[in-house]
Amino acid sequence: MYFTRNLPNTRIDVADALRGLAVAGIILYHSVEHFDIFTKEPIVHTLPCDESVGSVLAWLLSGKMYGIFAMLFGLSFFIMNDNQQQKGKSFAGRFAWRMCLLFVFGLINVAFYDGDILMLYAVYGLLLIPISYLPSRAVWCIIGLLAIQPVELFCQLSGTTIDHSTLFEIYEKTIRLHENGTFMDNAINNLRYGFELNLRFNVFSGRLTQLLCLFILGMQLGRHRFFYDEGRNLQIWHSILGISALVVIGLSFVDFAGWSRWLTPIYNFFILMMITSAVVSAWYAFASVRRALRHLCFFGRMSLTNYLLQSIIGSFIFCGYGLGCYRLVGITYAVLIGLAMVITQYAFGRYWFKSHPRGPLEGLWRTLTWINIPTA
Repeated sequence: MYFTRNLPNTRIDVADALRGLAVAGIILYHSVEHFDIFTKEPIVHTLPCDESVGSVLAWLLSGKMYGIFAMLFGLSFFIMNDNQQQKGKSFAGRFAWRMCLLFVFGLINVAFYDGDILMLYAVYGLLLIPISYLPSRAVWCIIGLLAIQPVELFCQLSGTTIDHSTLFEIYEKTIRLHENGTFMDNAINNLRYGFELNLRFNVFSGRLTQLLCLFILGMQLGRHRFFYDEGRNLQIWHSILGISALVVIGLSFVDFAGWSRWLTPIYNFFILMMITSAVVSAWYAFASVRRALRHLCFFGRMSLTNYLLQSIIGSFIFCGYGLGCYRLVGITYAVLIGLAMVITQYAFGRYWFKSHPRGPLEGLWRTLTWINIPTA
C-alpha cells in the first residue's frame, strides 16, 4: 500500500516546458499528416525535400510527443492525488469525475478531428486509481511488463495475428469524408467512429499497453520526485539520457524485419525517454536553456486548450469543407502551416495569461472537477 510522504508538490516548470514541447510537436506532426488526410490525389505544391522532412519529423515526433504528453498526464494525476492524501482525503471519486469531464472534452474535440486522444486518456486514466494504491515495487513491475509490449511479443512468439481490416475500412471512409464531405458529415462520422478508430489504431500501433505504461511511469516519477532538482536526480537523468541514447543508436542499426510490430514501439519509447531526459538535464544544468525553454511553459500550461484549438484550426485548414489544403501543400509547406499554428496559439496564450492564472479550458476543467455535487 502506498502512502503519501507529505512532501510539498510545488509547480514543476520543466514539466510545463515538456508539456508545451509535446503539444507543439503534436501540432507539427498532425500537419505533416494533413490532419489524417492521406489522400491519393496529386498534391499541387510540393518541394524536393518533402520526403526527407517527413522522415526526420516522423523519427523525432511520431509516437514520441504523445508519449511525453501521456507521461506528464500520469505526473499530474500523482500531484493531485498526493495533495489530497496529505489532506486526509481520497481523490479516487473526484478523479473519476475528472475523467468523465475529459471524455466530454474529447467528444467535442473528435467532432473536429478524428485522431482525438482525450477520450482514450479518460478511459485509460481510470486505471490509475487502483494502481495508485500499490507499493512502488509492484508498480515498477507493472511498468516493466507493459514496457516490453506484451501483446506484440505474444503475437510474435505465438504466430497470432490481429485482424486490422476494420481499422482500414473506417479510415478509408473517414478520409473520403475529409476530402469531400461537409463539416456536419465529418462531425457525425467522427462522433460515431472516432473512439473505435483510435482504439483500433492503438492496438495496430502498439500503443495499447504503451499508453498505460507511460501513464503509470509518470505517476511513479512523481512519487520519487524525479522532476525536482533534488538529491541525485540530475545524475539519474544524465544516466537515463546516456542509456536511452545508446539503445536508440543500437536499435538504429538493427533490421527490424518481421519483428517491427514489437520493436518499433520499444524504439519509440527510448527515443521519447532520450528527449525527456535531455530536456530535464539541460533545464537544471544550464540557465540559458531554462530561459529559452520558459517560452514553452506558457504553451504547456494551456495544453488542453491548445490541443482542442489545433483540432479546430487544423481541420479547417486541411479538410475539404474548409481550405482544402490536403491537396494543395506538400509536407514541407504543411510543416510551415503547423509552425504558424504553434506561433499563433503561443501568442494567444501569452495574451491570455496576462489576466488569467489558467488557460480557458484548464480553468473550466478545474472548476468542474471541484464542483460540489449535492447528495440526497
